Amino acid sequence: MTEASRVIATIRAQLKSQGRTYRDVAKALHLSEPSVKRLFATGRFTLDRLVRLSNLLGLTLAELAQESVDSESRLRSLTETQERELVSDTKLLLVAACALNHWTLADIVAAYRLTEAECLKRLLRLDRLRLIDLLPGNRIRLNVSRNFAWLPHGPIRKYFRDQGLTEFLDSSFAQADETQEFAHGMLTEAAVAQIQTELKRLREKFSELHDQSLSAPLRKRHGTGLLLALREWEPVAFTQLRRQNAKK
Repeated sequence: MTEASRVIATIRAQLKSQGRTYRDVAKALHLSEPSVKRLFATGRFTLDRLVRLSNLLGLTLAELAQESVDSESRLRSLTETQERELVSDTKLLLVAACALNHWTLADIVAAYRLTEAECLKRLLRLDRLRLIDLLPGNRIRLNVSRNFAWLPHGPIRKYFRDQGLTEFLDSSFAQADETQEFAHGMLTEAAVAQIQTELKRLREKFSELHDQSLSAPLRKRHGTGLLLALREWEPVAFTQLRRQNAKK
C-alpha cells in the first residue's frame, strides 16, 4: 500500500468510526456527493482538501499522517500467552470485548457490575497487551487492524467453543431477529471451495455492517452472533454403521 492510499484508507476508517458520511465530506469540501465519491475512488486529493478533511475529523494534518503510519503497525492477532491472559480473568475478557466493540469506560460501568476502578484496572492491562491505547480522559483507542482475528486454535476460540457455543445454540431461534439454517449434501471439492468463498464474503459483509453500525447510539446496537461452519461430516450414528472399508 502506498503512502497516499494509506492516508485515504485512514480517512475512510476515521469517517466510519465517527459516523460521518459523504454528505458531511461534501459539505466540508464544498462539493457534491458524486464528486466526493470520485475523489475517494481516484485518491486525487489536493493539500487544501486534505487539511479540510483533517479539520472535519478533529485532527491536524500531521496527526492524520501519523494515524496512517500507526495503522500499519496495529495488531492483527495476539500471542497465545496474551490470549491466555484474557481468558484467565472474566472481567478482563468482558472489558476487552466491550472495547473491541467501541464501548467507552462509562458505557461498560453503566451496563455491568464493575466499578470504575475495576474497569480502569482492566483497561490498563489491555493497554499493556497493546490491544488498546488508553488516552487522557480514559478514552479508548483500539490498536487492532481491520483484519484482526483471534488465533485459529488459541485460548480465546477454545474458551468460546467450550463455554459459549452450547449457550449460543441453546435457543429455539424463533424470534424475528434470529435465524438457524442447516443444510447437508454431497459436494465436489470445487463446490466446497465455492461455498468457502461465499462464506468468506459473508464474514466480510458482517464486518462491514459492524463498522457501519458504529455511527448509531449504543442503545441501538445489539451484540449479535453469527456462526459459520463447514466441514465434511456425517452423524456418528451413521459412521458406526459403516462397513470397515467403506468410503464416506
